[in-house]
Amino acid sequence: MSPRVDGRESRTGSASGPADGGRDREATLRLMIALGRAYRALERGVRRQLAERGLGLSEFAVLEALYHKGPMTLGEIRDRILVTGASTTYVVKKLEERGLVRRVAGSDDQRTVIGELTENGRALVADVFPDHVEELRRLMSDLSLADKHAATTLLRRLAEGASAHQ
Repeated sequence: MSPRVDGRESRTGSASGPADGGRDREATLRLMIALGRAYRALERGVRRQLAERGLGLSEFAVLEALYHKGPMTLGEIRDRILVTGASTTYVVKKLEERGLVRRVAGSDDQRTVIGELTENGRALVADVFPDHVEELRRLMSDLSLADKHAATTLLRRLAEGASAHQ
């Protein structure tokens, strides 16, 4: 990639020319492997902590989204937690059976289903979320605050770039 005025490299070529293509491919694959391994390691730690509270990852993701964003359509929940529509419906139904979420018809369109937390759901998330954040902090304790900021910046840039190429 060639240097730009802002210090980053452009996407059109490399500073060393086309011969660097092999090294760039190798670095790209290594990054993908590192991202996957990091995600799996964090997921294993969080999964264990949530299981102690009787929650799976998808269940917690739905509860957490509704807790922080308020009532949402099932489609909005699906997009936020990155699972398929059928899986979202299944998870929301399970949470509803446990008295943590309720599904209501949309006011404008009766075909639209909105998920919202019940008082029990809100209380559970309020109880679990602080421990969840502390578990994430523990799992990421090898990174400094500056490392976390730098990683966040790079990963956001990666996501934006990848989205732009779709």
